Amino acid sequence: MTWLVAGLGNPGEAYAKTRHNLGYRVVDELAARESERFRKARFVGADVAEIRVGTERVLLAKSRAFMNESGPAISSLANKHDAEADHVIAVHDEIDLPFGALRVKFGGSTAGHNGLRSLQQALRTPDFFRIRLGVGRPTGRKQAADWVLDTFAKREEPDVTILVDDGADAVRSLIGDGLLATQDRYNRSTPREP
Repeated sequence: MTWLVAGLGNPGEAYAKTRHNLGYRVVDELAARESERFRKARFVGADVAEIRVGTERVLLAKSRAFMNESGPAISSLANKHDAEADHVIAVHDEIDLPFGALRVKFGGSTAGHNGLRSLQQALRTPDFFRIRLGVGRPTGRKQAADWVLDTFAKREEPDVTILVDDGADAVRSLIGDGLLATQDRYNRSTPREP
């Protein structure tokens, strides 16, 4: 069975380094490790790269629609490649986790995350895996929507690099070793020490 890893984010250079694009960065990292490049998927609004984890075929996907409308493209890819919802992994930023935290889970609510909401509606089920990458809540009067569209501070970048690497490792672990082993290995509430 094919696995589909959906890196959630917004297309375009203007968004590349924002908090909201951590999902894109994780699938980019997975592709880079295997020297694979993303290509436009035919008849689907997404860019796709293919890797293997052990004997498993894994499609890495980035919707070309904005985050809030990314679900239909990911769902179309899943249908096209016979990836059931329980073989879909959404990788995304999470304001309800402290910056640098990482959580792996299966199913559950969208917690107000519009990318997850779009994906859940398109798949017609909440029963898919999520790798949640903590970006923390905004300080002061900044709105959450503005916060996630901001870039990381320079001092945060070393922790972002660790978070992206661990997110990529968690994807591979989830496919190769299953949910419980991956949660034991990667779930944490604070940034990992370099």
